[in-house]
Amino acid sequence: MEIQENLILIVDDNINNIRILSDVMQMQGHSVSVASNGENALNELQTISPDLILLDIMMPTVDGYEVCEYVKQKEGKKHIKVIFLSAKSKPEDIQKGFDVGADSYMTKPFSTRELMKEVNKLTTENNLQH
Repeated sequence: MEIQENLILIVDDNINNIRILSDVMQMQGHSVSVASNGENALNELQTISPDLILLDIMMPTVDGYEVCEYVKQKEGKKHIKVIFLSAKSKPEDIQKGFDVGADSYMTKPFSTRELMKEVNKLTTENNLQH
């Protein structure tokens, strides 16, 4: 079975996080698009339809919860898988993430190995559904 390259949108207001995540995703053979905040992510989503979004929550103007809600309610975007990567680790924050439609939630600092397991699981599910 041929491995399908996936487009992953990385949304984080920390440039170091973007660099690390981009490097890891590209080393795994994925294409990457980045947005430095929620507002930029919403603009990106007007023109691209990634397979998966790695999404921070705490960002200026538009937070990750709002971006996730937009994706999960927008026709033609609902299939996009969302993994929250956040320092917010309280049970109510995690629950809110799932309430707005997240497919997965990982707290920072995260294990690259665990993240890749989750990315591979969700992108495989997505590819099987299409």
